[in-house]
Amino acid sequence: QVQLAESGGGLVQAGGSLRLSCAASGRTFSIYAMGWFRQAPGKEREFVARITWGTGNTDYAGSVKGRFTISRDNAKNMVYLQMNSLKPEDTAIYYCAARDTLTIVRYDYWGQGTQVTVSS
Repeated sequence: QVQLAESGGGLVQAGGSLRLSCAASGRTFSIYAMGWFRQAPGKEREFVARITWGTGNTDYAGSVKGRFTISRDNAKNMVYLQMNSLKPEDTAIYYCAARDTLTIVRYDYWGQGTQVTVSS
């Protein structure tokens, strides 16, 4: 089992920045990649970004590319999401997740989420 805990959410004005953190514990040696997802009220959960644990290869949703940066600190079992140039459309609950497969995009472990609110 892998346990994940997000933190760093809050209220920020449009154009501002926030950094989200996710602490992983448990069977962290099994993690292939860590990802960030978000869910706004009345909408489905959507993919934001992911990073492979071993190589640090990154991928981003088109809506956040160039504004958000995902990173990880393997020694600390932490993954981060630096969010710059925030827009009201970024308002959502943000979740971190972990997957243990290389080819199958399936996330088996999830945190409880942290609220990000961007005001205009």
